[in-house]
Amino acid sequence: MTKEVITHELKHALTDFLNKNRAAELVNTYLFYVEKKFQLDPVLYPKEKRIYQSADEIVKRLEQEGKLWHETEIKIGLHPPSVNEQTTKIYICPFTGKVFGDNTHPSPLDAIYDWVSKCPENTERVGGLKVKRFFISEDPEVIQGYIAKTKPKAPITKIVYSSVLNGKLFNSKAGVINDFKQNYLKHFSLMEVQNQNNYEIETHFLTFIQKHLAEDRITAFVEALADQEEFTPFVEQWLE
Repeated sequence: MTKEVITHELKHALTDFLNKNRAAELVNTYLFYVEKKFQLDPVLYPKEKRIYQSADEIVKRLEQEGKLWHETEIKIGLHPPSVNEQTTKIYICPFTGKVFGDNTHPSPLDAIYDWVSKCPENTERVGGLKVKRFFISEDPEVIQGYIAKTKPKAPITKIVYSSVLNGKLFNSKAGVINDFKQNYLKHFSLMEVQNQNNYEIETHFLTFIQKHLAEDRITAFVEALADQEEFTPFVEQWLE
C-alpha cells in the first residue's frame, strides 16, 4: 500500500476543517481532503440533473456538441445608434443593425418589436407575417461597438457569439462561457456530491470518486494522520 503524504498546505486545511467540525466523520473528512488535494470544484448542471467534476468539463462537452454558443453576424453603422456610455443592455435588429438601448428609449423592447415588424430588410415570414426576431446583449464589449466614435461610410458586419441557452449576444466565446458558469451551474463540495442521491454523477467523475473511496486509500489517509500528533484525537475517535 502506497504511503499517503500530506503536504503542509493540506495539513493546515485539514486542521482548520476539523477545528470547525470536531464531530466530522472519517469519510467526510477524507472527502474534504481529496477535494483539496486534487483542487476539485464539482458543479451541478440543473438542466441535465448531472454533477460534473468541474465547470470546464461540462463546458468542453457542450462546446463539442454545439450546445453552448452559435456564431452569428450583426450589422453596425447602418442607422444612427441609440447607445451611450451608460447603456447596459441593447436590443438589435438582425436585418439592419438598428439598435435600442435600455437607457435611451422609454420602452426598448416595444421599440425593437415594432421596428422588426416593419423593417423593409426583414424578408423572413411565418404564416405570411414578418418574424419578430432580434438580438439582445448585455456584454459591454458588444455595446461599445455601437457607441459611434465616427460614423462608418458603410455598414460593418461583425462576428459575435449567441448563447444557446438564453439567446444573448457576446463579443467572444469567453463571454458566453463566463455567463454560463455564473448563471447555469451550482457548485457542490465533494461531500455534498457523495451524500446526495437526487442527481446523476457524470461517469468519469463517478469513477474518480469510487477509485479514491477504496478502503486502502482511506486507510493510508488515516495512517498518515496518525503520524501527526494534532490529529491523534480525531483518529482515535474514528477508530472507536
